[in-house]
Amino acid sequence: MRLRWFLLFGLIAAVTLVSVGVRDRTPMRSEFCVAKVGNVRAQVDVEQAQWASLMAAIAQQRGLSPRATTIAIATAFQESKIQNIDFGDRDSLGLFQQRPSQGWGTPAQVMDPVYSIGAFYDGLVKVDGFETLEITDAAQQVQRSAFPGAYAQHEDDARALASALRGYSPTQFTCQINPREPGSTKRTANDLRAAFGDIDVRVVGDDGSYRLTGPAPDIEARGWGVAHYLVGNAANLGVSRISFDGQSWIADESDQGWQVTKTTDSNTVRFSTN
Repeated sequence: MRLRWFLLFGLIAAVTLVSVGVRDRTPMRSEFCVAKVGNVRAQVDVEQAQWASLMAAIAQQRGLSPRATTIAIATAFQESKIQNIDFGDRDSLGLFQQRPSQGWGTPAQVMDPVYSIGAFYDGLVKVDGFETLEITDAAQQVQRSAFPGAYAQHEDDARALASALRGYSPTQFTCQINPREPGSTKRTANDLRAAFGDIDVRVVGDDGSYRLTGPAPDIEARGWGVAHYLVGNAANLGVSRISFDGQSWIADESDQGWQVTKTTDSNTVRFSTN
């Protein structure tokens, strides 16, 4: 009898180990984000996507053009690889390698992405004719880099990312991520308000929505800007689903990119964290 129970227990344990082993061997997707515009395919990691999308949102909040966003992204590519790093040449810090000793702010301030992006745009708008300057020239006038031509190598990728993240290339920005714990819809709504300004984001349980008003072309671009921002921050915020204008992005199916969903609204961005 004891032998029978011993064998039965051993069998259960073996099945459990096999089950756990299979689950542990479930392949994880590589995580990355892509903006595909024209012939350019700009691929970044999820942290780079988070900060690039914030650059786009803050530019939109300030009423700056997509070109300003392109200049910011190209600059951050060169300075930090769009990473919020706490080291650099001499006292350089953050996304744009801003130096506290040169008047950019305290170390804590320049390590705050919202502050550092705002400080970069503050410098950019003081550059006469920055909208018509070569991107690398405009960046150099803000940064005063020892390598003034270095920004040019990032222009194509920066343009593609800016076009998608500002909403002018619908569905052309997507991220492939692995499953995460559900986030907070309230936190996501607050994040949107901080990034885009005091926009009217509604929250009901695990679902959030942002209803846009205004002329159709403007709604489309602003809506896709918000939708792409949510994709770029889905890994950080735990967003599970985003929908806008007949398209949906689903975290569990993120390797499929944006998918046609006929039931979504053309003037309301919706998101879930459940």
